[in-house]
Amino acid sequence: MTEIFAEILGNAQDKVMDPVSGQGRCPYRSAKDICTAKFGCANREDPRGSRDSGAEPVCAHDGTLDFRGAWETRPENYQKTKEKIKDVRQQAKQTRKDRRAGMENKRTKTVTLFDRADEQRMRLASSCGRYGDCHECIVIVNQGAEALAPRTEFEAFLGENYRLACQAEIVDPEAEISFEPLIRAPRILETSLEKSIDLAPAITREGREVLCDGQVIDKYRGHIYGLAIDLGTTTVAANLFDLQTGKSIAIASFENPQRFGGSDVMHRISYDGGPHQGELHKVVINALNGEIEVLCQRYKFNRREIYEIVVAGNSTMRDLFFKGDVQPIGQRPYKSPIELAYIDGKRDSTALVAEARKLGLRAHPKCLVHGLPLIASHVGGDAAASLLALDISPDDADVVLLVDMGTNTEIVLAGQGRLMVASCPAGPAFEGGLVRHGMASYAGAIEMVAEDPAGGFQWRTIADGEPVGLCGSGLIDLLAVLRRSGRMNEKGALIREKGVRNTVVPVVPEHDIDISGQDISHLAQAKAASNAGQSILLRRFGVTVGDIKRLYLAGGFASHVDFDNAVAIGLLAAVDKDRMVRAGNTSLQGAGEALLNLDRRAHLEALVRRAEHIELESEADFFDIFVEGCLFKPMANIGAEKI
Repeated sequence: MTEIFAEILGNAQDKVMDPVSGQGRCPYRSAKDICTAKFGCANREDPRGSRDSGAEPVCAHDGTLDFRGAWETRPENYQKTKEKIKDVRQQAKQTRKDRRAGMENKRTKTVTLFDRADEQRMRLASSCGRYGDCHECIVIVNQGAEALAPRTEFEAFLGENYRLACQAEIVDPEAEISFEPLIRAPRILETSLEKSIDLAPAITREGREVLCDGQVIDKYRGHIYGLAIDLGTTTVAANLFDLQTGKSIAIASFENPQRFGGSDVMHRISYDGGPHQGELHKVVINALNGEIEVLCQRYKFNRREIYEIVVAGNSTMRDLFFKGDVQPIGQRPYKSPIELAYIDGKRDSTALVAEARKLGLRAHPKCLVHGLPLIASHVGGDAAASLLALDISPDDADVVLLVDMGTNTEIVLAGQGRLMVASCPAGPAFEGGLVRHGMASYAGAIEMVAEDPAGGFQWRTIADGEPVGLCGSGLIDLLAVLRRSGRMNEKGALIREKGVRNTVVPVVPEHDIDISGQDISHLAQAKAASNAGQSILLRRFGVTVGDIKRLYLAGGFASHVDFDNAVAIGLLAAVDKDRMVRAGNTSLQGAGEALLNLDRRAHLEALVRRAEHIELESEADFFDIFVEGCLFKPMANIGAEKI
């Protein structure tokens, strides 16, 4: 054995070994990065991702191996170790063989939801061969759950009406079963801001070499790409950039598949603290890898040509993404361990950096993933990215207000030397959760509602398809119409008709789409959180609505919100309409700027240090303001004393 290792070392040193350090390229890796080994290796991959492509296998390792001391093992242990390795491999091989054989036999006798999806031509993801390992084929069973067999051991991490399609056996084939993929593609919300960003990325090219911060990391393969990711609680969006030109190549968007762990951050924190810790990280990484694969196929490039990734997300979403401990964020003082370490002087920034391969992301082996810095508590990197996108500065004379609507709404008030932020736990009511017919902004969602002269409603859906439900902008319109028409009072109660109290108002009767009193209650609380955040920040800042020179509305459905209706129900401060701006997805825009320009990234670090975080619930009259905010009426113009 010693002689064998000595020979390997000799060959490696003769070929590519650094005689001083004892480190060098793998001896089985050719000058063209082709793997010439005749045995399996975890670093070996087909350049097009298909074993049947016929292309020569590529070595995906970073190229440096350390052979020093490789043979320094006690000779008497060789045989014992070899026998143990052999036994372990045989047992693992037999276990896999038995399991797959059992599954194949089972699949010949049973029909699963995945089989049903195939029949319906419903696209479901799976990278494990439908054996339950990858957890990518999660579906929501809307009807007929009782016709399915109990959950298997592979589905133990799921609750409520979520199932793995490959494991959910249909025991009653005659039953009507309705289900849909957990990962769906909502309408891609692009920023509406036209900005020119100077190109100064960390990844550059010199001739045939690709450099990261001046260090050579690869040979030029034809493309140098980067990804900007907006990791929202409800929706994930990714923008693929050409780092040589600064041009956006494509934007991908999908519903965050972490929903099985809860619709808001507090539920996901609780879920990740349970027996299935790590599942939330795994499922979103798998979903992003799926999108990367689709982009590679569509635009004809290799995933190894993605050299840098920037992620913007609230504190919980970001730390889950980076495999962090999110439990402290769920309890006072509601801060990430990263933020606590920064406050204690143990870190010089709340930003995070990790290697993509260690997170499980399929990109270049030396690709780095940058998590944008947090501001404070639940006000995370997504709000920080918005500061970049909108060029918000505390040094401006004018006061501007940013309302970034989402499951976790962020409020930013800046100008006159101050930068004040707050987080409002609005919940998912305006983004498809808690409302019976609520949904995210994808095809079939009713995005606009108006009063019909005949007493019903006029509406328009995304993509002009058959109505399926109501997205956020449609719900705002509907509430305003109900209030103006007198069918709902300012407390959100549906008005009695002919002595009978209505519990449900039909919106599209022919498609059984309606809104109930319970739905309205959830929407009122979501609205009140945003209302309270704006009211308290205006008061603490010492300004009134009339002092706001610009109100930016950002978030998942912001580009389609009717300002008049949002003001009428008290969702937005009553700023003059000509001062309101639909800003689009500012989080994704800001992440892109941080990807394309290192100076913008450094500017953001300095900016977040100046923010004053306001804990809304610490205000003595917070409950009174919240209750007032539940009323469906224009927001009171409070705000006066400067604190």
